[in-house]
Amino acid sequence: MKGTLIGVGVGPGDPELMTLKAVKRLESCDCLAVPDADKGESTAYKIAAQACPGIGEKPVFTVRMPMTHDLAVLKASHRTAADRIEEELEQGKNVVFLTLGDPTVYATYLYVHQIVAEDGYPVEIVSGVPSFCAAAARLGISLAERSQMLHIVPSSHGVEQALAMPGVKVLMKAGSKMGQVRKALVDSGMEVCMVENCGMPGERVFRRAEDIPEDAGYFSLIIAKDKP
Repeated sequence: MKGTLIGVGVGPGDPELMTLKAVKRLESCDCLAVPDADKGESTAYKIAAQACPGIGEKPVFTVRMPMTHDLAVLKASHRTAADRIEEELEQGKNVVFLTLGDPTVYATYLYVHQIVAEDGYPVEIVSGVPSFCAAAARLGISLAERSQMLHIVPSSHGVEQALAMPGVKVLMKAGSKMGQVRKALVDSGMEVCMVENCGMPGERVFRRAEDIPEDAGYFSLIIAKDKP
């Protein structure tokens, strides 16, 4: 009998935000896959280990997920990751693939999930708290009210166009383009808040676009609203 691949969202950073279902899957799985060169460097693994210390006794293997826009390189890495996971599934082992936030929101896991499913193996997704929900809660603000539209945008691509859309904008993954993103936000005149490393060590909160540092880290999430 083939094992099952389970994509588990560990949430944005605070281990207390992991779901009961996620913890149960971690407790019952046979091994874990983490998308890093070493489990000690995996943010998702560190979060999961705090919520479920028992995973320290489980076998862990890593799959390489390069940070690149080269589609050929990405496709090859997804295939390689799927092949490695399928080696375990063929032995009847249930594999949990750890991913930050929710596995369905800009997560590399989904590409591997699709390949493994197409290859005929059982697959499952366990939702995690999305980073934008956790950030809004940390800020004490709503994400959307009444009939407002909510846009989730990868801010490394076309942020100016995104800010022109009606409603509330959530900007994710600004990364190395934070300077450009910050300028666009200042020029927009919108109400802007940002949480860096939400729920993790080193968390910082900024409540004006002008205060956002250009060297803010990868785990920075911005919420932009039109002024009343």
